[in-house]
Amino acid sequence: MFSKILIANRGEIACRVIRTARAMGIRTVAVYSEPDADALHVREADEAVAIGPAAATQSYLSIEKIVAACTQAGAEAVHPGYGFLSENRKFAVALKEAGIAFIGPDPHAIAAMGDKIESKKLAKEAGVNSVPGYLGVIKDADEAVKIAREIGYPVMVKASAGGGGKGMRVARSDQEARDGFRSATNEARSSFADDRVFIEKFVEDPRHIEIQVLADGHGNCLYLGERECSIQRRHQKVIEEAPSPFLDEKTRRAMGEQAVALAKAVQYKSAGTVEFIVDAKRNFYFLEMNTRLQVEHPVTEMVTGLDLVEQMIRIAAGEKLKIKQSDVKLKGWAIEARVYAEDPVRNFLPSTGRLVRYREPSGGPAVRVDSGVYEGAEISMFYDPMIAKLVTHGEDRPSAITAMREALDSFYIRGLGHNVGFLSALMGHPRFHAGRLTTGFIAEEFPEGFHGVDLPDEGKGDIVAVAAVVHQSYARRAVASAPRFKTAAPIANGKWVVKIGKEQHEVTVVETAMGHAVIGGKRSRELVSAWNVGEPIYRGRIDNRPIVVQVDRDGVGYRLNHGGAQLKTLVLAPRAAELARHMLEKTPPDMSRFLLSPMPGLLVTIAVQEGQDIKAGQELAVVEAMKMENLLRAERDGKVAKLHAKPGDSLSVDQVIVEFA
Repeated sequence: MFSKILIANRGEIACRVIRTARAMGIRTVAVYSEPDADALHVREADEAVAIGPAAATQSYLSIEKIVAACTQAGAEAVHPGYGFLSENRKFAVALKEAGIAFIGPDPHAIAAMGDKIESKKLAKEAGVNSVPGYLGVIKDADEAVKIAREIGYPVMVKASAGGGGKGMRVARSDQEARDGFRSATNEARSSFADDRVFIEKFVEDPRHIEIQVLADGHGNCLYLGERECSIQRRHQKVIEEAPSPFLDEKTRRAMGEQAVALAKAVQYKSAGTVEFIVDAKRNFYFLEMNTRLQVEHPVTEMVTGLDLVEQMIRIAAGEKLKIKQSDVKLKGWAIEARVYAEDPVRNFLPSTGRLVRYREPSGGPAVRVDSGVYEGAEISMFYDPMIAKLVTHGEDRPSAITAMREALDSFYIRGLGHNVGFLSALMGHPRFHAGRLTTGFIAEEFPEGFHGVDLPDEGKGDIVAVAAVVHQSYARRAVASAPRFKTAAPIANGKWVVKIGKEQHEVTVVETAMGHAVIGGKRSRELVSAWNVGEPIYRGRIDNRPIVVQVDRDGVGYRLNHGGAQLKTLVLAPRAAELARHMLEKTPPDMSRFLLSPMPGLLVTIAVQEGQDIKAGQELAVVEAMKMENLLRAERDGKVAKLHAKPGDSLSVDQVIVEFA
């Protein structure tokens, strides 16, 4: 067994590998770029080596620097995590030549299956069902349009070396094929240093289901069940679960056996994933094979009880698998939610900044958090925007969902935009509960984007009750010591008006032996909680039902987050509420004559000039953030009055790029 390994990655996956290595008694070496000098994976590793500036091509994607770091630290093996060099054949070869073990498959398997074009050719030769498409390398946008027409729209333009949703575009017209080719090529070049793309038919209403395989170097190969990964946005997985609510045992076995056959065909060794597209009739088609550890591997670990990182390390050290296919039993249900630094109300655009407050849900048998951050850490524009992976386990799917909803309500993040509220909305969606999932779920159920959740009357009543109790607690503290203020009388009678927008809810708060009773109209709620003034999480029970609410002061009011809803509340004494009806509302300024940067990022191009007439839908600029290109178009006809930024500028959110006449 190895005594020291280097993790050629960063963030949560680097921390994840470090945890298993530590449990196995193996010392770890972290590598880091300049912005990551104070990152969590650097703090947790036994040693750390600096490898260069922020640009991944000069640090985490530099084979020469990673190998040099191994030599410097005396590492015997390298775990690549996912992304970066994890599926790079040249990296595996370079390590082999340096006498360093690669904790992953052999170079020939990476070359055969890691390349999306070559893997489809191999799958076809092996008799595996594949999606119709053009597997040659496409040289330019004109050829992309020609091929797309021959296949028939809609098509998928995909980077050959792609992964993680990078370098992928759906095209339904010639123009979208041209735009998709350009963006996919650029993203592939910057993310993978390989700009080859191919085109395949886009299967309508598909489910994305993948099979986890595990193979050693002694001829043993088995599958560890499936993962349902259909909840995606921009081809990036958001929610994953194991097992799939759609597959029956017959289909599961057929997919597993096919995945194993494909792995054996390339003499695969290590953990890997064979991805399939599955239609409504359970017909499945090979999509690609990821020759690495998947982001969503924890759900498989939760239902099998296996540590996949440990298995990878043992296989790389030459050990045989100690389990056989008949030993693999799926126990219970696991769900993973990816917590991203992005702003759902701004069409999920990346959000960068410092984690001013960061509190993860409490762990335990039912809850697991894989993260690579801490309170005070910074999410930069240079890398993937993932903050953490939240995983829950239950004896069945409903209990796993319930655990996830409570854990999300307990996940407290402040300082930047994040998608926790959106994840809560997904968990509460009736279609998700029914298991009617496709890769178009988010686009279909949130066609206008995400703007929060409207709680039902019962749920809103719960929030009103919590707001009233919280406010009374704050008010009591304010008059608890001398000098006493004249506000003591209204606090004593417990009468409040809770305002949510234009709604007003009159309630009375009465202290009880166990907590509080909140009476509103003909309805009374019993609240029991150990919450103290100033705590960001209100955790308790309402009428013996568990409830978790995030509480933030907002001026003289409160922001309460629960179940994907954010409610701004103002709790007033009855007389103050009566006077508040006469207050004027401030009108927001008109910003329609400006093109604003929707996110922090790099201005790649500006496609217009001052004085130019423009038409609705015309391309104006391209902004790159978190390795993704975002094309900005004109919303209406107009004329360019002034350009406020130039290509190469670093933009902040809402920074003016173009001003219109």
